[in-house]
Amino acid sequence: MALESLRYRRGSLEVLNQRLLPGQLRYERVGGVERAWSAIRDMEVRGAPAIALLGCLSLAVELAGGQGPCEDSGALEEFVGQKLGFLLSARPTAANLGREAERLRAFVRQRAETPGHHEYIEGLLEKDRRDNRNIGAHGASHILGRVPGGGVVRALHQRGSLSRVFCTETRPYNQGSRLSALELRHDGVPVTIIADSAAAAAMRERGVQAVVVGADRVAANGDVANKIGTFQLAVAARHMGIPFYVAAPSSTCDPTLASGRLIPIEERPGTELTHLGGVLLADPEVDVWNPSFDVTPHELITGGIITECGVFAPSEVCRELAERGEP
Repeated sequence: MALESLRYRRGSLEVLNQRLLPGQLRYERVGGVERAWSAIRDMEVRGAPAIALLGCLSLAVELAGGQGPCEDSGALEEFVGQKLGFLLSARPTAANLGREAERLRAFVRQRAETPGHHEYIEGLLEKDRRDNRNIGAHGASHILGRVPGGGVVRALHQRGSLSRVFCTETRPYNQGSRLSALELRHDGVPVTIIADSAAAAAMRERGVQAVVVGADRVAANGDVANKIGTFQLAVAARHMGIPFYVAAPSSTCDPTLASGRLIPIEERPGTELTHLGGVLLADPEVDVWNPSFDVTPHELITGGIITECGVFAPSEVCRELAERGEP
């Protein structure tokens, strides 16, 4: 049974608190934008597409509860803009929430009927599911053509073409061991957790045939910002001749930024590295640098960028998507 990051019905939204995994599987109520902001900022939910969905759906909950000035389209546009601006301040690196915010503002300007706003926002859920299926299908087909046995995890597993996934723990919040490995096990995918520092050894010793990561933002030249540690995975994969892929929806692309050097990189509190469960693990007088993301240069993305529209060379993805009307 697959895990759901979000549970939604009109007027009601719950988020799976990923900070409690795997010990507790607890969904918590999100009554509006402020609660969504704290869930995003405190990393109760992670992954750029999920963050975008949570932000937009929390606004839908407020509108369903009558909190917006529904009778005045101009006031409603201002209300929506303020709420979305607040949400964007929670985590600045991910592009998806900003992209959906732009689209929602444009929709509000064009439509004065509140029910249309609900339907538009709720439609993002189905679009997300559809995009994920398409990303999996495109990635599986592309990777199977190059590398028998490797690939985009769920789609390849469904095709019977996947023997095992090695999932990095993803320090310091351990998203890999807490969430990714748990999701894969629930999907019936054979998964092995490894330390972040064991990735290169696993590539060399355990028959790894492809590396697939996500993305929080893709610059115009194909540079990719993703969870810290992605860059070193790409370097190791390049050294060993293993194809390196990025899987992300088109809304992750940001053609306004020429290169990854312009992507804002969030830095998190040092206590995330020096403490674990309230226990001090390091000398408190030592300096800490704790960026949440790094940027992988486009030339290291040797397999391609997998989107719901197809698989593209990194340097061409933003242009190709723009020509197709995406993002």
